[in-house]
Amino acid sequence: MTRKRTSICDNLKSSTTATCGKNGEPGGVHSCFVLIAIAALACAGCQTKWPPLPYPPGPHTAVRLSPGDTIKIAFAENADLDQTQKIRRDGKVSLPLIGEVQAAGKRIMDFQNQLIGSYDQHLDNPDVLVTLENSPATVIVSGFAGNPGKVEFDRPTTVYQAIMQSGGVSDYGSLKNIHLTRIIHGVQRTESLNLKPSIRGQPVQPEYVQDGDVIYIGRSLF
Repeated sequence: MTRKRTSICDNLKSSTTATCGKNGEPGGVHSCFVLIAIAALACAGCQTKWPPLPYPPGPHTAVRLSPGDTIKIAFAENADLDQTQKIRRDGKVSLPLIGEVQAAGKRIMDFQNQLIGSYDQHLDNPDVLVTLENSPATVIVSGFAGNPGKVEFDRPTTVYQAIMQSGGVSDYGSLKNIHLTRIIHGVQRTESLNLKPSIRGQPVQPEYVQDGDVIYIGRSLF
């Protein structure tokens, strides 16, 4: 595919050079500019596409706690200690008897087991139940969207669904020119997506979003 696109670009450049060389002919200069514009648009599609992002989330990906999440902690035999708290920006919550505990970045079950171990030396029955009450997960959809902005979700959501929640693609946008940006291990990375088959009803492997993703809808070249 890359070789074919390169060939097309080379042919367009050759044609442009040939036409631009005919300066003596009427309209030659005008034709030159027209061909240059067409060649630029066509070759824009010859750019290398970004590869898929590593560690893609799926419909059953375990939820990890994040700052801003509201969690409820219920004690088996000490209801007076029950807590409902929002995880602070530093990722911590302050709990009775044990003080500040890091919650962000951990799976709910792992955090629950950690609390049971921490309360083991303070309570006769340290069993606790941790539940996620509210998780303001968001994705930003920008570019040529019908209604660009922030999309909130509380269940597994695909890139296609997020775009549709933002009003779909505008008249000047293209589902073949989608960029998904995600922060992975502290590094911002981007991949290119072609969602055109989805709107045509073709079976495709869905791409799921996660909290903090940015979806950019690029302009349609033609």
